[in-house]
Amino acid sequence: MNGMAATSHPAATLTALDILRDGGNAVDAAIAAAAVLGVIEPHSTGIGGDCFVLYSPGGSGEVIALNGSGRAPAAATSDWYAERGIERIETQTPHAVTVPGAIAAWHRLATDHGRYGLDALLQPAINFAENGCPVHQVIATEWAANIGKLSVDPGTRRIYLPNGTAPAIGDVVKFPQLGATLRKIAAEGPKAFYEGPVAEDMVKHLRSLGGLHTLEDFATTEPEYVTPIRTSYRGYDLLECPPNGQGIIALLMLNILEGFDLGALDAVGIERLHLLAEATRLAFRDRDAYLADPAKARVPVEELLSPSYANALRSFIRPDKAMAELPPPVFPAHADTVYLTVVDRDRNAISFINSLYHSFGSGLVAPESGVLLQNRGECFSLDPEHPNCIAPSKRPMHTIIPGMLVKDDRAVMPMGVMGGHFQPVGQVNFLTNWLDHGMDIQEALDCPRAFSFDGTLKVENGVSDNVVEGLESLGHRTERATGALGGGQAIHIDWDRGILTGGSDPRKDGCALGY
Repeated sequence: MNGMAATSHPAATLTALDILRDGGNAVDAAIAAAAVLGVIEPHSTGIGGDCFVLYSPGGSGEVIALNGSGRAPAAATSDWYAERGIERIETQTPHAVTVPGAIAAWHRLATDHGRYGLDALLQPAINFAENGCPVHQVIATEWAANIGKLSVDPGTRRIYLPNGTAPAIGDVVKFPQLGATLRKIAAEGPKAFYEGPVAEDMVKHLRSLGGLHTLEDFATTEPEYVTPIRTSYRGYDLLECPPNGQGIIALLMLNILEGFDLGALDAVGIERLHLLAEATRLAFRDRDAYLADPAKARVPVEELLSPSYANALRSFIRPDKAMAELPPPVFPAHADTVYLTVVDRDRNAISFINSLYHSFGSGLVAPESGVLLQNRGECFSLDPEHPNCIAPSKRPMHTIIPGMLVKDDRAVMPMGVMGGHFQPVGQVNFLTNWLDHGMDIQEALDCPRAFSFDGTLKVENGVSDNVVEGLESLGHRTERATGALGGGQAIHIDWDRGILTGGSDPRKDGCALGY
């Protein structure tokens, strides 16, 4: 009745609850939990990454959106890469590293909407960095899977493979250099990250590897308040951050699917998974064609979200056959992350996502400060004709998307699903499970998933062999997913009864807890 938090790690969930019970609000709790996750779930997030936020003060339908994504260096141009024969931005290169936006966004959010400052909110993360935390199962699995990646950069190898290998489940890991950096930020604010020794350490390391980053690129980093975009589905409004994030793709998918009676179908049956796959293929076609930084390129948001456009796309979907080829556009013209959500006693509700992009980001660590750097720049195109082409101080197309469900001008559910490219599909999967199939929040998160991406329909083990065979008979090329598809959290606000109900995805180590 008083407050609830749902994160991908029990220690982060407990951190959020401690902040709430000590008098902090949902914003404070979310920032503290995100900082903790950057220490104890290092493959997913950290201060070297970005964040996006949707915040509903007092549960109001007037939702605030904050874009905390970083930018390319001011010297980054498509010509520079072309002149050097670089055709693609590779993960473990300095060119994949955009300036981290998370710390600037946390500071702005705490200053404008929180009760505490970063000096207090970073203390739990500092404690874990200096005193350690046992490694949980999912994290240990990801760590072991990335030994090769973590072995390339000397600083990364020293910090994340201290004994020459990944820690096992239950091993206690400490990050004293990162703890010292967090202490500086707590004492001095974001300038301790974006200026001075920490920034110099990051820039020096990136430039030693051939990067274009400068101290000015870091010093000028600022988050941006933006206007949420929305669509209606089954009597609810889903709100998302606008581009450069891919939340618009979740909205487009819901617009397409609203014309089908999903509730009449088996939630894990051939017909429903086929419709989701076809809607995904159409929506991702448009994501790859149009999504970019709207400050640097035209993104046709209104056209993509118009009912007529959804009707046109829906007409391409046949119930008995998968599209052999995607149709051309009808109007002119993948990854690791942490998602968390908190609702407090005043019904302030926050939907918060923080990411390094791929597992352990770029795999590059600033050697003195211990900052693991993201690889979000890998999302840029190097085609000068593409709207998402890299350009000076441009933000790349972003996969991380917090969601907020609203009804009757009140927030009813902050929610999100992690998993890189999968995120809009995961949100649609979760929401249609809850709205169309009547599942409770935990059931909606637990339900087996499928994801059509890059020509293949990946299917989790919970989907039966008969359904997989049926999907193949419709023309889908399927394969069993080798790991979990995404992971999510959600909290439902029951305004009539005054209670909160939360869920946390079993594909991660976390939990939902309230008091």
